[in-house]
Amino acid sequence: MSERRYVITFGCPDRTGIVARISSFLADAGGWIVEAAYHTDPDTGWFFTRQEVRADSLPYDVDQLRARFGEVASSLSAESNWRVEDTAVRRRVVILVSKDGHCLYDLLGRVASGELDVDVRAVIGNHETLADITRAHGIPFHHVPFPREDPAARSASVEGGGGRGAGHKAAAFAEVRKLVEEHDPHAIVLARFMQILPPELCAAWAGRAINIHHSFLPSFIGARPYHQAHRRGVKLIGATCHYVTADLDAGPIIEQDVIRVDHGDTVPDLVRKGRDIEKITLARGLRWHLEDRVLVHGNRTVVF
Repeated sequence: MSERRYVITFGCPDRTGIVARISSFLADAGGWIVEAAYHTDPDTGWFFTRQEVRADSLPYDVDQLRARFGEVASSLSAESNWRVEDTAVRRRVVILVSKDGHCLYDLLGRVASGELDVDVRAVIGNHETLADITRAHGIPFHHVPFPREDPAARSASVEGGGGRGAGHKAAAFAEVRKLVEEHDPHAIVLARFMQILPPELCAAWAGRAINIHHSFLPSFIGARPYHQAHRRGVKLIGATCHYVTADLDAGPIIEQDVIRVDHGDTVPDLVRKGRDIEKITLARGLRWHLEDRVLVHGNRTVVF
């Protein structure tokens, strides 16, 4: 975006006069609104809005805008459900990967072409498979090995409340957390990262950790989803981009899409088509998140 803007996102209990209150506040300061969206959810009784204001139309900077708008938000009982962001601040992203590279390749290509104007600070992988492509784009790659899953060890860990394998995995996640938080990223993207984030990381990265799931949730969870889909003879396969929570693959959904398949498609065909839809769904969801178009309320989202 060539024109610098301040983006206000806001949610509060619905009532009369909310739009007038926000508009009057901005108009009194000379604010020039260039984009505005509104939504009222009758099920929860909440009001949501997203406003873009030309930065050069206001007599103060973004910090002063936050301080002044905080009074408006408080008067409307918004509590912590509001934000003011500056489009001049380039968004920082850290990407977590394993072995599958299609989502990483797609994101790096969009960044390299300028289509996605973000600062990818680092890629962190629990395998070294994607190190070369990452470094070829001039981005640091960090390899953090995780202990290999062993069914017998996992059973012993569950019965005994832990074990050396669990301790090693906790240490690996601690290293991942350290590497990620060095960059204070606006988004942590799990680009087919085949590890389940522990609850403490889900809490620390709430509203920033974004996952791409290889199905149109909640169908075909678990291992080999395209094989499951092929056995069922499905006619549509899809992908879901969602925020990560402690409830596995059940976080607030940002974007979903599907692609049609038929009886002639083999498992490799489904995998290829599925990867295509995963890439575009993740790219859309990440873009909307970084543009502050996603408002989370409970386990649902409003996407403006």
